[in-house]
Amino acid sequence: MQLDDEFARLFPELAPPWQAAAVPVPRLLVLNAPLATELGLDPAWLAGPDGLGLLTGTAVPDGATPVAQGYAGHQFGGYVPRLGDGRALLMGELTDRDGRRRDLHLKGSGPTPFARGGDGLAAVGPMLREYVISEAMHALGVPTTRALAVTATGATVLRDTPLPGAVLARVAASHLRVGTFQYAAQLDARERKTDLVRRLADYSIARHHPQAAAAPAPYLALFDAVLTAQADLVAQWMLVGFIHGVMNTDNMTIAGQTIDYGPCAFLEAYDPDTVFSSIDAGGRYRYGNQPAVAQWNLARFAETLLPLFGDDGEAAVEVAMEHLDAFGPRFDTAWLAGMRAKLGVGEDTSDDQVKGLAEDVLELLQRHQVDYTGFFRRLSAAARGEDTAVRALFDDATGFDGWAQRWRALNPDGTVMDRVNPIYIPRNHLVEQALSAGTEGDLGPVQRLLDAVTDPYRARDGLERYAEAAPPEFGPYRTFCGT
Repeated sequence: MQLDDEFARLFPELAPPWQAAAVPVPRLLVLNAPLATELGLDPAWLAGPDGLGLLTGTAVPDGATPVAQGYAGHQFGGYVPRLGDGRALLMGELTDRDGRRRDLHLKGSGPTPFARGGDGLAAVGPMLREYVISEAMHALGVPTTRALAVTATGATVLRDTPLPGAVLARVAASHLRVGTFQYAAQLDARERKTDLVRRLADYSIARHHPQAAAAPAPYLALFDAVLTAQADLVAQWMLVGFIHGVMNTDNMTIAGQTIDYGPCAFLEAYDPDTVFSSIDAGGRYRYGNQPAVAQWNLARFAETLLPLFGDDGEAAVEVAMEHLDAFGPRFDTAWLAGMRAKLGVGEDTSDDQVKGLAEDVLELLQRHQVDYTGFFRRLSAAARGEDTAVRALFDDATGFDGWAQRWRALNPDGTVMDRVNPIYIPRNHLVEQALSAGTEGDLGPVQRLLDAVTDPYRARDGLERYAEAAPPEFGPYRTFCGT
């Protein structure tokens, strides 16, 4: 097992070396064998003593330097100058079988210099949540960090009640965040220089957006590349009904991957004002506000790069604002392309027609509180003339019938729709049932849920309950960070 420590070597200001806490009784709960193979790791070795040492951070490969990464961030709009990996370690970087550089990162590995008084630990339930939902997102085609393993530690974690502890091992293109740049800019400001931000930008270009290096203005090109990646990412969130729940700037990656699955969840009944997070009292990160928040976060990113945009401060701000304005059109283009596929209409249908159809049907779904995922999958059948199931979702199908007449006139393709409209997502009630069982030591429900959501587009006998909305008795749903 070889891990590079490039980030630790290049950015000692952002990466204090650290050691994971001891693990009393490590026990593998779930291992992502296909991902392990993709990374060039032997799943059998990972399940053994040495592998468990790697997955919990207690055994460090020769040449590796585990570090806690420093970053700042705007949390619910308020700036916090020092956040960082309070319960996590970057074990190092590896190169997968396709030649891609990937971070190996742990969560729940013990307190670090950034712990801010916390215990640095994690419980089984939240770590299984990240495993299930990140792998579901990957299967849906949404850029995301990946879960490699969840390992029970044998320790007890105190939250509202005593809970069994666990460590999550995850893989990412990198863990560079907008918050990383905010922290670097802050350190530079103290020294009245731009050295650290410039080095971080050069590293980000080389690792994630190499095309920017050849641009006339490389740092503006880096900003444009991150903006494009984030606009496309959030459009995909919206298309699958995903709510991140905690879109702080420290949770926006430079690579454009979804990161940190805390109080996240998927829509059921369609409503743009849906909030699941227990800590989002004002609804800042509600489903319908995610594009606006992403653009706001990107403005904070632009602020860190202003000294690299030019020596004239006012001119740099004007250029940054001009480039930031590209977010809306880029998001709209990505969302409209995705909605065109969800509705199964071809390129001969104008963008205005697609937009009108999409907005009108979403208004119908909201008015009738129709299940978002279930509707679009049943609409695929309606494209083939089987509309009984989709009409049954409405308490009064009159409005839908009028809309469907306009839609059918465009000759929608049900086969195209089946490829983008999932049958199985991590339904909130099923996630809670699986996590409760997993916390008690029964991993069967977690495995069965994973089987469904990691192959989301193919209907299979015996999985009907994984395609159904939550029963009424499940009630209002709230999610928690698990920290």
